[in-house]
Amino acid sequence: MKYFLQLLLLIIIVGLVYGFYIKSENPESGHFFIGLSVAVLFFVLMPLFIYHRWKNKDVKNYMLTKENIEKMRDYKQGKKS
Repeated sequence: MKYFLQLLLLIIIVGLVYGFYIKSENPESGHFFIGLSVAVLFFVLMPLFIYHRWKNKDVKNYMLTKENIEKMRDYKQGKKS
């Protein structure tokens, strides 16, 4: 998955560069490649990246519950001593 995400990011960057390069000669095609690259970036790459980074994580560790607030207070008090 990691290599697929890196390859997809590389393809998106190449598409953006190509779009800006041909924009001076053919603005319609240039805008098409730029728009397609940005759309793939936000609608394909970002959700896949977020899923890849969060798939084995416990969401409760990142929520502010009473237990986590108490842990933070205990940790802060332990550093002051």
